[in-house]
Amino acid sequence: MKQLTKGFLIGTASTLAAIVSGAVAFHKTVIKPVEEEEVKFDENRRAATRKNRSAHQF
Repeated sequence: MKQLTKGFLIGTASTLAAIVSGAVAFHKTVIKPVEEEEVKFDENRRAATRKNRSAHQF
């Protein structure tokens, strides 16, 4: 019975570690680049708005 419990705990810990590492890898490869691209677009949009407003000063 002792080995069954030990095996169950090790298996549970391994499964949780695999799920967490998969989530971290997904975040780094998919979500983070999209967020960085959105920030870049926002900065470019703000810069374009500033240039547009300063070009049309009367």
